[in-house]
Amino acid sequence: MGILSGNPKDEPLHYGEVFSIWTNVATNNGLIAAYQTFINHTGDEDLAKIIDESIECMKDENKQLEVILKINGIGLPPAPPERPEARLEDIPVGARFNDPEISAALSMNSSAGLVACSQAMAMCIREDIALMFGQFQLKKVQIGAKLLRLNKNKGWLVPPPLHVGFPDK
Repeated sequence: MGILSGNPKDEPLHYGEVFSIWTNVATNNGLIAAYQTFINHTGDEDLAKIIDESIECMKDENKQLEVILKINGIGLPPAPPERPEARLEDIPVGARFNDPEISAALSMNSSAGLVACSQAMAMCIREDIALMFGQFQLKKVQIGAKLLRLNKNKGWLVPPPLHVGFPDK
């Protein structure tokens, strides 16, 4: 039996897996703080629910990932403090993020998260780590689909030029 056979949890992490895990935690930490700020700026209840769901998703990811880092003796990345709650009415109109901007940022981050999870899965040699990133990716797909539907329903989606007419041959 080699070092990479048997229970995957007994196998060592390679540097790419460590970097993917550590970077995911660091990114989530920053996005959690940003999304807590977005909650203060949004007036749309549907968008606020998706923001809350996204925050909980990232916190759940971090719980799993931090355990792996700790078990392997790897220091955790820094995390900004929790953002305080604020009333939307207390934020000056010109200083507010508007709901379409917030939704676009969440959509962009969801898309980037899908790519990051795919990249992490592709480099993994530990099956448990690859499957964990696969689960994270599925959750991001679900949130991304909710954002797409929300953007369409609210009229916030700015599509590229649509190809609806075909030239005559």
